[in-house]
Amino acid sequence: MSATDEPIGIVAIGASAGGLQAYSELLEALPATTGMTFVIVQHLAANHESFLAALLGRVTSMPVIEVQDGPRVEPNTIYVIPPNRSMLMTDGHLKLSERGPGLHLSIDIFFKALAASHGPRAIGVILSGTGSDGMKGIEAIKAAGGTTFAQDTSAQQSGMPHSAITTGCVDFVMPPRDIALKIAQLASVPDFAFSSDPVEPAESVDAILGILRKGAQIDFSEYKQNTLHRRIRRRMALRQVEHLNDYATVLRETPEEVEALTQDILINVTSFFRDPESFAALQSVVFSRLLARETRDEAIRVWVVGCSTGEEAYSMAIALLETMDRAHHKCPISVFGTDVNHQAIERARRGWFPQSIAEDLSPERLRRFFTQTEGGYSVNKLVRELCVFAPHNALTDPPFSRMDLVSCRNLLIYFQGAPQRKLLPLLHYALKPGGALFLGTSESISHYRDLFDQEDAQHKIYVKRAGTARIPEALIRKIPDLVTMSPAKRRATRTTRDRQVDRQRIAEREVLKIFAPPGVLVDAEGEILQFRGDLSPYLSQFEGRASLNLLKVAREGLFSAIREGLK
Repeated sequence: MSATDEPIGIVAIGASAGGLQAYSELLEALPATTGMTFVIVQHLAANHESFLAALLGRVTSMPVIEVQDGPRVEPNTIYVIPPNRSMLMTDGHLKLSERGPGLHLSIDIFFKALAASHGPRAIGVILSGTGSDGMKGIEAIKAAGGTTFAQDTSAQQSGMPHSAITTGCVDFVMPPRDIALKIAQLASVPDFAFSSDPVEPAESVDAILGILRKGAQIDFSEYKQNTLHRRIRRRMALRQVEHLNDYATVLRETPEEVEALTQDILINVTSFFRDPESFAALQSVVFSRLLARETRDEAIRVWVVGCSTGEEAYSMAIALLETMDRAHHKCPISVFGTDVNHQAIERARRGWFPQSIAEDLSPERLRRFFTQTEGGYSVNKLVRELCVFAPHNALTDPPFSRMDLVSCRNLLIYFQGAPQRKLLPLLHYALKPGGALFLGTSESISHYRDLFDQEDAQHKIYVKRAGTARIPEALIRKIPDLVTMSPAKRRATRTTRDRQVDRQRIAEREVLKIFAPPGVLVDAEGEILQFRGDLSPYLSQFEGRASLNLLKVAREGLFSAIREGLK
């Protein structure tokens, strides 16, 4: 391969403290003829003089070049970021700029630019370092279909690798030498670029989706096919499996691979106050109206569908608090964040985010609503207590109800037409009369203009149209006899007036009976008054005096969570 050939992949390697040793170990083990380009992004203080290019030139036969603005990258070459600069990848060229004041996350900046420019041909590697720089960049590369690595416990400083690993977006956790060998292995895969062409034959894909349906309890057949094909091809390449039938066998025999493919399909990049102008419109149009209603003490209820790692739900809570301050009015707030991805929900519940969120939040919001911790920020108690997160599949689980606002942004774009037509009536059902629906910039109400009025076309804010309350067909199909029996049989058992009054209440009661999670009704002292559903995984009677106090019959490991919930 000549020096002017296009590299088959771009490998971005980020580190800070302890990075020199890790870089050296990786480059010593890396063949000089992979056909890839390597970009070293060292996290340095602004006034730190760098001799990194000269030092790394001693451990590899590849050219090691400290970047001067604008070079076109060449294969089998190593580029090193100069001190006190930001660097981007644009049209195959490395572009430098002066570092601005304040927090500077050089690794995140470059990784995100690389993800946008090279997609599945991007590889991100996080080595030894303190803090959380690179965490958002790793997420971006994974979401773009690229490949990600983090150093294992061999790192001198574990902060950066650990932060990357906690995202759930790292494909391989290895020592530097093994990372080098794996990269060389990937370079030898004929389909390394993970083509987006459809995977054939279709029946083999169906078999893979069946395994996921059983193992992950998610039906991905309603997701956009091109996305599914790309994700399957990517995992096949990483596992060095050539044929779909062989990959199906790997999935059947390896539960960890089922989880890895599931996470690849579900990966979603989000941020605080995504599309700030849309949030400003939401505060001005919807939240101000809610605070001006006559029942001023009524709780405001918000449902964030597909909340991912929680940024959107927390943004809603913050925006509501700010609007209440401006209106000099307080009322209860409940924000429900749901997602089909259990790993994302666990991260949302933790409420910890990397330093890079400072790019999306004003200093005032950071000061008021967050607490700075090592390597990042934690949502403070004021905001955290307003938000409840739970696993939930919007297509198969019953919707929430009596919501003032449903935010469903950038979820519809992942589905084919049929699921979109199924989901919008369910979201309509979840809203109170006059409740608002908030969609993503590339989404619309499509064929359901009879259900919603357009309130703000630019910012995709819609209002539930008056007089359109109805039970969605997708929900009716799950409700037994009384609601779905023939009109003649229903007339024989009820008067017309009773039927009109009770139908909605019956439907909601039957849905709750079938789909609601198990639970207990307790009094102020925690004494159980009523049981609902199978509670055996959560409660147990122990030897000794019988008790119906919830705290005394909770299984081991649940006491603290239940006690907190009873406060």
